Amino acid sequence: MSRKIVALPGDGIGKTVLPEAIRVLDTAGFKADYIHGDIGWEFWCKEGNALPERTIKLLEEHKIGLFGAITSKPNDAALKELDPKLSNKGLVYFSPIVGLRQHFNLDICIRPCQSFKGNPLNFIRRDGKNGFEEPLVDAVIFRQNTEGLYAGVEWTNPPKVVRDALETHPKMKAFKHVPSEEMAISTRIVSKNGCTRIIKAAFDYAKKFGYKNVTVCEKPNVLRETSGMMYKIAKEIAKQYPGIELWDTNIDAQMMWLTKNPEAYGVLVAENMFGDIISDGFAGLVGGLGFACSANIGDGAAVFEPTHGSAPKYQELNPSIVNPIAMILSACMMLDHLGETEKARRIKNAIAKVVESGKVKTYDMMKLRGGPDVFKNGACTTQQMTDEIIKQL
Repeated sequence: MSRKIVALPGDGIGKTVLPEAIRVLDTAGFKADYIHGDIGWEFWCKEGNALPERTIKLLEEHKIGLFGAITSKPNDAALKELDPKLSNKGLVYFSPIVGLRQHFNLDICIRPCQSFKGNPLNFIRRDGKNGFEEPLVDAVIFRQNTEGLYAGVEWTNPPKVVRDALETHPKMKAFKHVPSEEMAISTRIVSKNGCTRIIKAAFDYAKKFGYKNVTVCEKPNVLRETSGMMYKIAKEIAKQYPGIELWDTNIDAQMMWLTKNPEAYGVLVAENMFGDIISDGFAGLVGGLGFACSANIGDGAAVFEPTHGSAPKYQELNPSIVNPIAMILSACMMLDHLGETEKARRIKNAIAKVVESGKVKTYDMMKLRGGPDVFKNGACTTQQMTDEIIKQL
């Protein structure tokens, strides 16, 4: 039976890497019809909405989305690029991928960061014997995807009702003499249900795949209420999973520890912003964003995407230089979610063989500065990397 997948190329290099992932899926024998969904900067500029209602309806119908990349800019810059016919209508730019996460309650974000043997970008360290060692990194970050600082509950020049409510808190005395028009406020909101779902999902994953520890990566010594709730709930849930240790580290300390002993960590779980930070940190140890994939999963829908941005400066390069592996790995996560685990395994094995052989490398794998001259130094094109993965399949 052919599945229906909503293909969301988005912006920039998303339009380049998504077709490459579909080529690999086709070769692996995954039967699907890919239905195009409009999303991204183009639709903001001409329609005033980067996430059109028609695209939401497609995902409501078909449940699974494969997403490329998105361009997001501050609202003042976004307004300058809006069609003049839409100006002065009070439109506000909002990231469409964040919009998807919130509309479909895609609250569980999974970001694996796993080393491929032979990747020249893998993390190495001194071994204490005048040599070097390359620890195997196999960390999976569970990021709460809909709450926290990214929930978007914020104000510049807060209205009086908000200011009055905040000033009931004693800590607001320090800002008593700051005029509201000189104040910007962002709130960090977490809920018991949101914390419970992401922490339980992290422990379930650890149990399923044999990880020995789950680390709550927060800052409860400062963010006593929100981070405190995360850790309190984690301690209760951990009781249901004997044999899996519960660790906790502060976000700042974790950024230090991940470059000292990253191999010690298995599954990590954090609020939205901290999860974003720690997943990028671990991604840097396994090759950078060219190898960083992710899943956004809710009860009724799921969207799979690489964690890199749209990199518009590379969009017009012909041939393309960008690394398609993150997008292809995101497609593998989609396969796993759909129960097509054998096809996902074959694709990941093919990628591993290509990386280990070292015969074909994208510019980032060669530590080159991006540009059309990278081919003179032996870098492959985006399509050549996909071809090599397909050859291994």
